[in-house]
Amino acid sequence: MVVMARFSRAERPDLVFEEEDLPYEEEIMRNQFSVKCWLRYIEFKQGAPKPRLNQLYERALKLLPCSYKLWYRYLKARRAQVKHRCVTDPAYEDVNNCHERAFVFMHKMPRLWLDYCQFLMDQGRVTHTRRTFDRALRALPITQHSRIWPLYLRFLRSHPLPETAVRGYRRFLKLSPESAEEYIEYLKSSDRLDEAAQRLATVVNDERFVSKAGKSNYQLWHELCDLISQNPDKVQSLNVDAIIRGGLTRFTDQLGKLWCSLADYYIRSGHFEKARDVYEEAIRTVMTVRDFTQVFDSYAQFEESMIAAKMETASELGREEEASCCARTRTMCTSGTSVWLCTRAALGRSSTLTRRLCRQWTPSRPQARIILEKATKVNFKQVDDLASVWCQCGELELRHENYDEALRLLRKATALPTRRAEYFDGSEPVQNRVYKSLRVWSMLADLEESLGTFQSTKAVYDRILDLRIATPQIVINYAVFLEEHKYFEESFKAYERGISLFKWPNVSDIWSTYLTKFIARYGGRKLERARDLFEQALDGCPPKYAKTLYLLYAQLEEEWGLARHAMAVYERATRAVEPAQQYDMFNIYIKRAAEIYGVTHTRGIYQKAIEVLSDEHAREMCLRFADMECKLGEIDRARAIYSFCSQICDPRTTGAFWQMWKDFEVRHGNEDTIKEMLRIRRSVQATYNTQVNFMASQMLKVSGSATGTVSDLAPGQSGMDDMKLLEQRAEQLAAEAERDQPPRTQSKILFVRSDASREELAELAQQANPEEIQLGEEEDEDEMDLEPNEVRLEQQSVPAAVFGSLKED
Repeated sequence: MVVMARFSRAERPDLVFEEEDLPYEEEIMRNQFSVKCWLRYIEFKQGAPKPRLNQLYERALKLLPCSYKLWYRYLKARRAQVKHRCVTDPAYEDVNNCHERAFVFMHKMPRLWLDYCQFLMDQGRVTHTRRTFDRALRALPITQHSRIWPLYLRFLRSHPLPETAVRGYRRFLKLSPESAEEYIEYLKSSDRLDEAAQRLATVVNDERFVSKAGKSNYQLWHELCDLISQNPDKVQSLNVDAIIRGGLTRFTDQLGKLWCSLADYYIRSGHFEKARDVYEEAIRTVMTVRDFTQVFDSYAQFEESMIAAKMETASELGREEEASCCARTRTMCTSGTSVWLCTRAALGRSSTLTRRLCRQWTPSRPQARIILEKATKVNFKQVDDLASVWCQCGELELRHENYDEALRLLRKATALPTRRAEYFDGSEPVQNRVYKSLRVWSMLADLEESLGTFQSTKAVYDRILDLRIATPQIVINYAVFLEEHKYFEESFKAYERGISLFKWPNVSDIWSTYLTKFIARYGGRKLERARDLFEQALDGCPPKYAKTLYLLYAQLEEEWGLARHAMAVYERATRAVEPAQQYDMFNIYIKRAAEIYGVTHTRGIYQKAIEVLSDEHAREMCLRFADMECKLGEIDRARAIYSFCSQICDPRTTGAFWQMWKDFEVRHGNEDTIKEMLRIRRSVQATYNTQVNFMASQMLKVSGSATGTVSDLAPGQSGMDDMKLLEQRAEQLAAEAERDQPPRTQSKILFVRSDASREELAELAQQANPEEIQLGEEEDEDEMDLEPNEVRLEQQSVPAAVFGSLKED
């Protein structure tokens, strides 16, 4: 049953609703400005015809035009209504107009802008979409632009409009300069290599630039060299020669590759003689076999390509001339190699030269095998030379993907000889000692792990451990290999075998990895076993490596054990680590104790730290200890800590401490406590002054006895004796102490007439001030002159005011 409802016939003659709508309409009439009421009504009408649903949305937005929820749902519904229509349908324009009406109120909502821009992109309206993106960037605050730019850049890349995209990227880099690599990749794809090279050069020279792709500065530099050397006709704005030569001075470990890049630039530019000069210069300057190999390979390939080009272009060239060209090329290569080997022979080893010659002059595998096989029978001076030849044999087979043969050769190299010998026994030939070469065993282990089976790999690692030639890294690799194959207990046994082979400090990495893996595997399930492992590791551990183990041990107890055990571990750590690490260890101990037991539990730790640490760190601990007591309201405790700490604080060098104590007394003390603080300061200062005087006298005494004269102590005053020097030094120290003391203020200011006579001035000086308090400074000075065992007693009458009414007549 359909009911015609006309709440306002003049305004809405088309308002029609069904009988089921009456409860919602009544609710709307009661709460027409409630978003929840409208949303419930809209949810109920989801199955209604689209015009009815849109009409309901329009009614709601007319009353609530600033509701983001209503606009978002309405626009989403309108876009869904035209999703499967042709983009030329007029309904799309109606939806676009609806979005434009929404932005009158919702122009600060980036989600609506993104949906609208994506909707325009689906319609294929390029100009309208670009202008909408620009409007969104102008309407939104700068902090929201990062949400718009990814879609904007995807839109720019999706159309073959490089000029528009370049302008957009330039604007984007002002907001996000760290995204320069993305812009460079787009420039490369759009064949704008000159600007790409400029941008890449700017990135390379920026020390603060951090690559989002994780590239290092050298990788970016190498990318720049490849770009400018391979595209000399398109990169015109950069000095390629200067850039690459700058890289030669900057990256000295990659000279061969950079020289080849520079020569490649001149080859592609058509300057072949210049390229040849670059190759010749590179051959004369490189210092390593690897760099020479790279340059020589490139040089030979360049000459071969030049000969091939001449043979193709010059058809009248006869066979004899062709043969002479080839012979000339070989002669050039042979002479270049000979010259380089002669100049570098002293820097390399015979095995290295053999391998390089084999690689250069026998590119075919059979010839290389013959040379390497002969090289394995040479009686080298060092075992490592023969080991490197065996490794080269394996690498040769790997380059030709003959994996089984590579494994066979390395197994042959590590087989037990008929006559065993020690590795460093120089009386035996190297062929009898190479079976103990870790270099060959390591390569065999890598190949077995990659190409062999689990059992064969395990056998290789076990053999390395049996021969006792393993390194800590080999042990860790073996254990990790077993762990990857789910042999956890076997992995732990490998760690224990490695621990039995090494002592501290070589065993440090094995213990750290073993304990970490064990805790990660079992957690608290095998707590006693973990404790035994930690105690075993800490037994004999040098203080330099103890901190890491103790922290790991304490973490285990905190997570899986008992808190008191963790505190005991921290306490042991403060005594076991190096003195330089004790301060950090005490800080960790105090922090964990405060978190577990509360700050009051840290008092004993603070006291222990103050006793153990150096004066500098002890002062810091005292200040923190006093600050904690102040926060707890224990003012007397804090004052006692300041008083204790003052004994190690020279007022001339630790003024900050005394200022903090003064501020503390101003806040929490009184006149008596401030006077006590000042008295302690004078006492400490006098103590340090006495120590300085004693040290000075001792230095003078030693110097006088060593030289017999005092001319070295006081140049230009040869007639001055030691006593006079001591007196001058004492006067200087007394003057410094007088300057350090705070100035005394008079209790009363006396004004004197300007015309007063000398007699009147003397009389005023002798007059006593009735308000003056006698502090007894003179008596104190007299008492300081007495011997330590003498005591001066004085008798004085008691004033009558003390007895009051009790006084007898």
